[in-house]
Amino acid sequence: MEAPHQVVARVGRLLRAVSQHEPDGVTTTEAATSADLARPTAHRLLVALQHEGLVDRTSAGQWLLGPETFLLGSAAATRYDVSHLAATSLRRLSETTGESAFFSARRGDETICLVREDGSFPIRSHVLHEGIRFPLGVASAGLVILAHLPEREAAAFLDDHDLAPAYGETHERARIESRLRETRRNGYAVNPGLIVRGSWGMGAAVFDAHGLPQWALSLTGIDHRFARERRPELGQALLREAHDLSRRIQRFRSP
Repeated sequence: MEAPHQVVARVGRLLRAVSQHEPDGVTTTEAATSADLARPTAHRLLVALQHEGLVDRTSAGQWLLGPETFLLGSAAATRYDVSHLAATSLRRLSETTGESAFFSARRGDETICLVREDGSFPIRSHVLHEGIRFPLGVASAGLVILAHLPEREAAAFLDDHDLAPAYGETHERARIESRLRETRRNGYAVNPGLIVRGSWGMGAAVFDAHGLPQWALSLTGIDHRFARERRPELGQALLREAHDLSRRIQRFRSP
C-alpha cells in the first residue's frame, strides 16, 4: 500500500502535467508520461481528481484543470500572487522595446510563466506562454534565477538534474555553467535560441526581501531583434525594471 505522501506527490505531478497543457488539454497518455506514471495509475488518479472538481475532461477526452483549482488559486492569491505588480514593468518593457515581455515565478526547481505582454513588433516568439514550466537553467528566466542563487545551491541543482536528455547538448552541465558565469558578469541572462532555433530571450532576476531570486522578467523575440549591439540596451532595460519591481514586491510583502 502506498504511503500518503507518495500519493500526494503523484497527484501533484499529475496536476502540474495538466497545467502545462492549458488551454488545449492533455491526453491521459501524455499526462502519464509527463508525470512519470503508468497510464492506468494516471487514469485512476485523473478520474478521482475529476470527481473533486480539480480536473475536467472534454468530449474529445482531453484533460484540463477543473473549476476547483480556480477557486483554490483565488483564495491563495492574496498571499502569493504578485503578478499585478509586474503589469507596469511588463507594459513599459513591451512598449520601449517592441518585444514580448514576461513575468515568471520560481516554484521549487522550475519556473512558471505567469503573465505575458505582447510588444508592437509583428513577428513574435511563441516559446513562452502563461502556464508553461521549465526547469531552472532552461530559458532566460530559469537561467537568471539559477545564476543568482547561492553558488552552493546552484551547484546542488546541477548535481541533481541532467538537462541534456530533454533539452539537448546545449544544456550539458559545462555549457550551463558557462552561461551562469556570463549571466553573473552581465547581471542578465541571454538565451540564444537554445529551445527553438531563431527564438531568443533575455531575462533579469527579481528578488524577495531576503535577496533571493524568486521571479524574473524576460523578453523574447526573433534572433535579429537581439543582435549583439542591441543586447546591452535590452539588458539594461530589464535590469532597471527588475530592480524597480523587486522594491515594489518587497514593500507589498512587508508586514
